[in-house]
Amino acid sequence: SGSQSIGSRRGSSSHAQNPFMALVRKDTTEQHGEVYGFSLIYSGNFLANVEVDMYENARAQIGINPFDFTWLLKSKEEFTAPEAVLVYSNEGLTGMSHIYNCLYGKRLCKGKYRDEVRPILINNWEATYFDFNETKIKEIAREATNLGMELFVLDDGWFGKRDDDNSSLGDWFVNEEKLKGGLNKLATEINEMGLQFGLWFEPEMVSPISELYKEHPDWCIHIPGRNRSEARRQLILDYSREDVCNYIIEKISEVLSSAPISYVKWDMNRNMSEIGSAKLPANRQREVAHRYILGLYKVLEEITTRFPDVLFESCSGGGGRFDPGMLYYMPQTWTSDNTDAIERLKIQFGTSMVYPNASIGCHVSAVPNHQVDRITPIETRGVVAMSGNFGYELDITKLPESEKEIIKEQVKLYKEIRETIQFGKCYRLSSPFENNDVAWMFISKDCEEIIVSFVRTLAKPNSKFISLKLVGLDESSKYEILGENIIVGGDELMNIGLNVPELKGDYQAKMWRLKKVK
Repeated sequence: SGSQSIGSRRGSSSHAQNPFMALVRKDTTEQHGEVYGFSLIYSGNFLANVEVDMYENARAQIGINPFDFTWLLKSKEEFTAPEAVLVYSNEGLTGMSHIYNCLYGKRLCKGKYRDEVRPILINNWEATYFDFNETKIKEIAREATNLGMELFVLDDGWFGKRDDDNSSLGDWFVNEEKLKGGLNKLATEINEMGLQFGLWFEPEMVSPISELYKEHPDWCIHIPGRNRSEARRQLILDYSREDVCNYIIEKISEVLSSAPISYVKWDMNRNMSEIGSAKLPANRQREVAHRYILGLYKVLEEITTRFPDVLFESCSGGGGRFDPGMLYYMPQTWTSDNTDAIERLKIQFGTSMVYPNASIGCHVSAVPNHQVDRITPIETRGVVAMSGNFGYELDITKLPESEKEIIKEQVKLYKEIRETIQFGKCYRLSSPFENNDVAWMFISKDCEEIIVSFVRTLAKPNSKFISLKLVGLDESSKYEILGENIIVGGDELMNIGLNVPELKGDYQAKMWRLKKVK
């Protein structure tokens, strides 16, 4: 009895909660039982609430968070509330996920990349951070070509006087000291290496130390006469203002028109504070957070329409705005800035509850991991990152030849299986929230290929024999386990399972590839 809720008051859908909840029966599992899902197509403040009354009736609500929100609706004006997508499944959490995955993948995502396999990328952020020049960037790109990758993404630090995070957000012009010859020259040279070229932006932000802020100090979200709290030495541009939105549209368009850019990582690295607008009267100040989201959608609509051949990826410190509202404009999202493979087991497992496999960005990063200082094998990092859009985020020029060969094989394998992973059905077999052993699988759209992944977090002495039972197969069909020269019946794989070999040490992984025998 009583109320339970989740929500965000951060101005974005947030890292803390996602605009989604599910009501399940006590006996519901991944494969069996009733589920009611509620997902809000919105990127701002939300509230999801369930209230159980004294007669055991449950009332569910999901929508804009009423905290600090009002809207002055005048005669004959309209207000459009965000749409909620409700799903019912009597086939457990997996059944609910498949409905959301298919619906959002086919009817919410749009544009040319909706149904296209996504490129394997290399991002320079964790490789160089702000310390790079065009020579270093080309060294990484050249090695990426040798390893079979397809897209190079230039991250933060290419613009203004951006040598750290103290300045220059809003100054969207090239830092010629770092990139001599500019973006067009660099992008063209990387294209000639056989790679597409992508670029990072944070267009919703402004640094107090910037040309833009010097010219327009009132363009940020703020309350006149009060302190302007900074996070990461930055403020948020006031997208509730039409002049700000139009300025950003033109500035980003200028950059995207200046070079052969095929991919954009659109970041947003802080949440709102002192929410107010210099443009609105006092009785409309509580409209700012929602008007900001409407302005953001206007900007995204215009930019993605002007540049239909660019693959856009949403980012907000990673998954701080991983929501259906952003998915409409950008068919994939960088899932988290936490790139540790073991941490990612929970992050990616949870994200798969609602969002299509093709929308989930997953990268292999360096060890010791930059976030948690953990050391995991390159093989395990590869298995975990092959659960969505695959890529790398480390300085591949510094790796030993043995690891480069492993990466080359990972890239080759992923090219062969990515259609199954990105557009097949995902089944969660063993949860990292409950188990030391974590497992999941993908089945291709034609049901001909199966990819199974297994990760053991911590080694145990005298651990029991593990048999991993698969799901979703045709019990009357035969399946070949590639590389092992074994043919097994679908009924055996689902009722007896795959034998997990002995794995030595912590953080070990195994991937199987199966083909239906015709």
